[in-house]
Amino acid sequence: MFADLFAYFYQFADVFAFLVLSAAGLAIIFGMMSIINMAHGEFIMCGAYIATAAYHAGLPLPVAQAAGVVVAGGIGIVIEPILIRPFYSRPLDSLLITWGLSLVVTQGTLVLLGSSMPGIGTPSGGFHIGEYGFSTYRMILFAAALLVLAFIYVLFKRTRFGVYACATMQNAAMAQALGVRRNRIYALTFGIGAGLAGLCGALYAPTMTLIPTMGATFIVESFVTVVVGGANVLLGTAPAAIALAVTRTALNGLYGQVFGQIGLLLAVVLIVRVLPEGFSGWLARRAG
Repeated sequence: MFADLFAYFYQFADVFAFLVLSAAGLAIIFGMMSIINMAHGEFIMCGAYIATAAYHAGLPLPVAQAAGVVVAGGIGIVIEPILIRPFYSRPLDSLLITWGLSLVVTQGTLVLLGSSMPGIGTPSGGFHIGEYGFSTYRMILFAAALLVLAFIYVLFKRTRFGVYACATMQNAAMAQALGVRRNRIYALTFGIGAGLAGLCGALYAPTMTLIPTMGATFIVESFVTVVVGGANVLLGTAPAAIALAVTRTALNGLYGQVFGQIGLLLAVVLIVRVLPEGFSGWLARRAG
């Protein structure tokens, strides 16, 4: 009995980790900055490629994964003033410019690095409970997802940067009048979102085939998690991931992966219909 319950929890944890890690960076950029970042998958791909290249260069896997995060975040900081900042008041234009960036990066990677990259391979190690065997690395991903949620909460609720960032996103002119360096906040916030996308790619690099279009694997889940979570990333991301992970895990176990994916999308439609402001809006009303 315990083994069956843990097997269900393990599957839930796997889906939950995927949803949180893929959506965290997008939630910050879209939820806080109102930028529809269609290049989110390419930042994930960047983290995966850099981590893999660093690992093959001889770095330990955790250090190589950290390098993927740093490079993806650094690229985000660099491109924010060049491509993103002029479109803060033009959301549809921001969608087009980031979509164009996505196409350029994908095709550029294909031309420069080829159609695939030698992978890392999932780190060995596992454990058994009853008749079931489990991968330790999948549980590490679950722990990483929890740490990312904690990091976002602490960063934006318990630090001076978080206060400045929230103030800038709510009223940039007023924040700047009070001495906040608005452009620096924009660049760092976008860089943090890009870095979290890079973290997702770096963590999942050992589990996937590395191809220039690998970011597309994460796009649907990341966007639906952010939409279901609502505008407030601090309130909405975790409950959205829990609800969608429970739905998908249950349907995966009963009917298989295809029905699990279909059920997840139907759950998104239902939740958005019932909670048009997402989980964060519903929780804010309950708290008020």
